[in-house]
Amino acid sequence: MLFFVISTPRPEKPSLMTPSREAYWEWLAPLQKKGLCKGVWARTGRGAVALLDVPDNETLHRLMNEWAEIIPATFEVYPVIDPGPAKDYLKKHKKKGA
Repeated sequence: MLFFVISTPRPEKPSLMTPSREAYWEWLAPLQKKGLCKGVWARTGRGAVALLDVPDNETLHRLMNEWAEIIPATFEVYPVIDPGPAKDYLKKHKKKGA
């Protein structure tokens, strides 16, 4: 299950958050190696966006709680699908004559 997650950290001074930000990247590294995190990007200013590939909602819940323990934030979570299956869906459901 793919989820696009956008974090918006609390408005702390960035300099105070440096140890937490370093801990975040350390926490993330094994998730990337396991394939649970397909990609992650730092947002300009503060925050991050990540593409998580998890087996179930419980794993997503666990990871987001771990993330928030390191850097308290609010999250926007969007379930997404790969482009291939999305295009296949369109082909199968295309109206005749369109």
